[in-house]
Amino acid sequence: MRIQNAFRFGLVGTLGVGLGLLIITSVITLQTIIIYVGAALFIALGLDPAVSWLEKKKFPRWAAILTVVAAVLGVLTAVIFAIVPIIVGQVSKLSKLVPELVRGVNSSTFLDDLKKQFPGLDIDEITKTTTDFLGGNLTNITTTVVQSGLAIVNGLFGGLIILILTLYFTASLNSMKRATYQLVPASKRERFTDISEQIITAVGRYIVGQAALASVNGVLSFIFLSIIGAPFPALLAFIAFLLSLIPLIGTISGSVIIVLTCLIPEIGSSPQTALAAAIYYLIYMQVEAYLLSPKIMNRAVSIPGAVVVIAALAGGSLLGILGALIAIPVAASVIMIVKQVVIPRQNEL
Repeated sequence: MRIQNAFRFGLVGTLGVGLGLLIITSVITLQTIIIYVGAALFIALGLDPAVSWLEKKKFPRWAAILTVVAAVLGVLTAVIFAIVPIIVGQVSKLSKLVPELVRGVNSSTFLDDLKKQFPGLDIDEITKTTTDFLGGNLTNITTTVVQSGLAIVNGLFGGLIILILTLYFTASLNSMKRATYQLVPASKRERFTDISEQIITAVGRYIVGQAALASVNGVLSFIFLSIIGAPFPALLAFIAFLLSLIPLIGTISGSVIIVLTCLIPEIGSSPQTALAAAIYYLIYMQVEAYLLSPKIMNRAVSIPGAVVVIAALAGGSLLGILGALIAIPVAASVIMIVKQVVIPRQNEL
């Protein structure tokens, strides 16, 4: 390639690189806001099927939105007033037991029991190494605790922002879709609109289905843990509900945390309780995988299991919990586009 004006070529190239760096820097700087907007839009898509269902029942659009939003806020308020005081009380009780738990771990009786149960391990050396590590990293641990507290405050503030954005997106979702469709050339607008509506419907159904599965897990966990006398059943059930919102690994992670918690005798638990919880969650995960999930999610998304694993891992690595939540519907959308656009076009060549 012959360059007519080297100065102009270099100037244009430099400006292009600078513009690219500016865009990347702006995205990094605004990543928190982008995450808030993405989360709010994701939740709004989850509320849209309920709004559409009410519209089919002859509700005006504004009345349907108001009804759905009021129902969601009412449920959240009821959950807060019914569960949060119990969880706060149980967390307070657990925090009071932590010093006793630490003293029990440091006691000679506890160490002697470990030596009898695991004769092949050098318990004294492990204890010394752990103590030295904690003593040498006390400043870092304190800093991490403070940062965790600030992260919780920022999370509450972010939740408020997401709630406000969700209300706005839910109210203006149709106008946003129409404005987006107008940007597509008229010759391709009908096809683009059809595929987009299919994707939006699938994403909305997926969100509703995942929330339903998490609710079932949380309610059943609370009932079963209360029956077997597990410590802090409301708190553990709430953990099960939150982690079940994460696809693929959420239920397993929550089950492991609950079973391990039931192994701590200092908080009023026992090995029998942990065994009962382990058996219950093994059975529940089979019921969820082969009965509940197919029944609830059969109209939402349909993608191969390997793609689910890869999408969840990739989404979690890129955007954390939010990435894991949206990875599966994004993967389903890509597969839908490939099936309905790419493959037919390739068959015409």
